[in-house]
Amino acid sequence: MNRLFLLLIIVLLSVSGFAQDSKKNISFDDIFKRPIFYSKSVNGLRSMNDGVHYSTIKEGSKIAKFEYATGKEVGVIVDLGEIKDCIVKSISGYEFNSDESKVLIYTNRKGMYRHSFTADYYVVDIERKEITALTDEGKQMVASFSPDGEKVAFVKDNNLYLKKLKFSTISEITKDGEFNNILNGIPDWVYEEEFGYNKAYGWSPDSREIAFVKFDESKVKEYSFPQYEASNPTRKEYALYPGQYKYKYPKAGEDNSVVSVHVFNIKNHTTKTMDLGEETDIYIPRIRWTKQSERLGIIKLNRHQNQLDLMIANTASTVCRTIFTDRNKYYIDESVLDNLQFTDDGKYFIYVGEMDGYNHIYLFSMAGKQLKQVTKGEWDVTDFYGYEPKKKMFYYQAAELSPLRRNVYAVSVDGKKKIRLTKGDGSNSASFSKGFKYYINSFSNTTTPKVVTLFKSDGKQIRVLEDNAALKEKVQGYRTSSKEFFTFKTSEGTELNGWMVKPLDFNPSQEYPVFMTQYSGPNSQSVVDRWGIGWEQLLAANGYVVACVDPRGTAARGEEFRKCTYMKLGKLESDDQIEAAKYLGSLDYIDAGRIGIYGWSYGGFMTALCLSKSNVFKIGIAVAPVTNWRYYDSVYTERYMRKPQENPKGYDDNSPINLADSLQGRLFLIHGTADDNVHFQNSVEYIDKLVQAGKQFDLFIYPNRNHGIYGGNTRVHLFRMKLDYIFKNL
Repeated sequence: MNRLFLLLIIVLLSVSGFAQDSKKNISFDDIFKRPIFYSKSVNGLRSMNDGVHYSTIKEGSKIAKFEYATGKEVGVIVDLGEIKDCIVKSISGYEFNSDESKVLIYTNRKGMYRHSFTADYYVVDIERKEITALTDEGKQMVASFSPDGEKVAFVKDNNLYLKKLKFSTISEITKDGEFNNILNGIPDWVYEEEFGYNKAYGWSPDSREIAFVKFDESKVKEYSFPQYEASNPTRKEYALYPGQYKYKYPKAGEDNSVVSVHVFNIKNHTTKTMDLGEETDIYIPRIRWTKQSERLGIIKLNRHQNQLDLMIANTASTVCRTIFTDRNKYYIDESVLDNLQFTDDGKYFIYVGEMDGYNHIYLFSMAGKQLKQVTKGEWDVTDFYGYEPKKKMFYYQAAELSPLRRNVYAVSVDGKKKIRLTKGDGSNSASFSKGFKYYINSFSNTTTPKVVTLFKSDGKQIRVLEDNAALKEKVQGYRTSSKEFFTFKTSEGTELNGWMVKPLDFNPSQEYPVFMTQYSGPNSQSVVDRWGIGWEQLLAANGYVVACVDPRGTAARGEEFRKCTYMKLGKLESDDQIEAAKYLGSLDYIDAGRIGIYGWSYGGFMTALCLSKSNVFKIGIAVAPVTNWRYYDSVYTERYMRKPQENPKGYDDNSPINLADSLQGRLFLIHGTADDNVHFQNSVEYIDKLVQAGKQFDLFIYPNRNHGIYGGNTRVHLFRMKLDYIFKNL
């Protein structure tokens, strides 16, 4: 070989090695103290009526108008600085009226639970540059314009109110609202948490009526937890004697709120109660007006949540007629609620459900007759964006090509024309303009930070809104380990998907400890081809293999895979995580004696359960775990388990609290004392069982922290502690 050529190779290898050595390892501060690997996105865009412009909040105090096609700012709709004597300094959110002549803004937002918040609302007359407070008496909730733009409804102190903007008059629609007793127009805690919404009222198309749900939670038992001065030094009254927070929380098998549907007639000042039948132990997770006034759509679920009825109420007579019923041998997933839509012509409704074993789009007449199954195949529709009547096209997201990936599609009513609108292999999601002329697509995969692009509805690219080029360049300066996808078969023949991050400078002839992270909850998915650099890279930099496996019960693989855990939450999922650990331990480069597992919430439940069902895990970290499904809320738990009175073995056989005496490995429990979701009670009761069984374990408590365990330095402390625990014990 030519000496000069050999010299050139040596130089190139040296330069390559120097380039690698010059790269930095990711530090703890890079991930947690000053996070630098988050993708930028394009958020807060609101499509305007013409479908060719959008609006967004600018500089915190303006609402600006932009062109979709060019991205050019074409005007400022609202500028608080230009409004005379304006006391409002910032805009947290907003909503236009129907002709976009007025805008309802809110500020001083204060969060309550997962979706709900109170705020100060104001109405801005755009042309006159005038601003008016909705009311001067306390904060409001879920305010909204009537379709004619002349009125605003809102909730305050659990009562529903009406304001007529022309006369600036406010009237009570309800008067019986009371904390921890009666709610009007807003859902109770469990509806908000498990049915995913915060507004339980709606305007009729002609603006003459308001329909609302009343929640009578008088028979729902209270749950309470102490409130300390810790982390809240302004609460001096808790310095010696802790306070106590009480709210209504229905646990599995206990009384729920009794719900009823009412319609208020604005002209007559009368309220009528819709006739839902004699059964009161039901759920009303959504009400939705059809395109006809005096015709209200009501979605009703039975207590088992395996039968959904779509009822149409005649608001004049109060008679409700069921036009469609979906029965399922397992349960109806809550994702159907927002995907049930009435078409603008008033002739049809669209339903996205699992009626053939996969999640697909169906078209029905208003008489309840199925006219068309719009999508078909052994794959799931994972999001529904809407129907465009002129082109007669449906727009949706699906896991058609792989459960690990998502693409956006358009399909005609007859199914003859189908377009894959997104091309990149990874995760795509879309947001369409009014009229479906444009859509903004967000794409990423494991090697590509988020790219946000504007397209025409036919899939033609217009421009890139955000490419995260700076982040891509920044990542090049760090040593990272790529995320590799894998599959394996369990001893029962089930194929499971996973990802793995190997240590930096990986040597297949060495043995490494493996740390498994997972969530594993029903219809969740952790193994997805999308961008993310997190604490797995810190572990990889310290010589650990990090792996994640989605067990049975998780998403995008059809109904039978998704719902096979019915009536026995935890059993199959923990079996699969144990099998995953054994599979990983069988690999030549894994030290089978050093396997750890971690999870939060459902994942914490899974961690504790796995340590009691096997001896393959050296350590487990369980954050805010459910330890007994009898302690968790009615809606979620009974959806998958029915009531404990009906299914005691399903509850008891797979609860960590009942398996404390078989715990193996080192368990680290972490919980917040103010967790309104998975109550601290779960850990307290479990702790006693472990103590009585003579099991040693580690414990850390965060005072006054909720299920998310954040605020101040809390999240940094939490992950530093978890990493130190892994380094010390695994």
